[in-house]
Amino acid sequence: MAFELGRTCALAAECGRDLRRCAQMYGGLFPAAAFDGDFYTARSLAAAFSAPWATADRLKIANRTALWVLALDRLVDHTASTRDQVNALIRDCLSVADGAAPRTAVTRFLADLRDELATVKEFGDLRWLWRDQLARMLAGMARAWVWRDTGAEVTLSRFVDNADSRGSCFVDLSHWIYAGDGWSRSHLEELRTVSGHVQRYLHLLGDLASYRRDVSWGDLNVLMLGVSRGEVTEAMADLAGEAGELIGRVRGRSPRAADYLWRQMGFNAGYHNISGYSGSSGYGRHE
Repeated sequence: MAFELGRTCALAAECGRDLRRCAQMYGGLFPAAAFDGDFYTARSLAAAFSAPWATADRLKIANRTALWVLALDRLVDHTASTRDQVNALIRDCLSVADGAAPRTAVTRFLADLRDELATVKEFGDLRWLWRDQLARMLAGMARAWVWRDTGAEVTLSRFVDNADSRGSCFVDLSHWIYAGDGWSRSHLEELRTVSGHVQRYLHLLGDLASYRRDVSWGDLNVLMLGVSRGEVTEAMADLAGEAGELIGRVRGRSPRAADYLWRQMGFNAGYHNISGYSGSSGYGRHE
């Protein structure tokens, strides 16, 4: 056990070095105030403990895509001041996803991700799915921006339904295209459904973890919707159970894809010390 933990921490350190190098390549996208040392540590640990059997090179696209998603999220939330600016950013990203040359740092980063994925021969047949999930994520971010800008009344259910704005499903799809096993690459639509359930859980967990920061920065947060923390953790427990059942069905065909998703929920719940997850329920019954 100690050896495995040590190896996983070494993997996280290697992932962290790559993320820091990557951030330096896109000047201005990653200001230290928003992306400090703790950020890179947390992201690297999340990747390593979600797939401790992997190498840093195999986790490269997952880590870099997650980094890009957070840079984009900051631009939408803290740089764009009008709906037209948000829509222009979305158009630029989709254009680059379709093969256009990038014009900004954030689209240059996306183009580099696109081109790295294109080194995988299966990407030609899977590109539409990658592009579709990107579009869903961008639409979710734009919807959340409008909710915040207009002060719209949003129910907990509607907020959860907009979980694509979190971006973890886009990260997962990118990872499986780049480094997944054969079954995963040929069943990405099925896996996207399972990843989407995990994403809904992480969407709520992330908001509980970032509540104080979101209040100070003026970001939208689930606890600003008039629901209690208890209601949110109860919803998380339900989502974890639903996700666990779906992940359990995947396990027999791709144990690592299943473990990768289950460990995401467990690591993030433990890292932030937030309830709403139980390793003894759902997928855990199959372990």
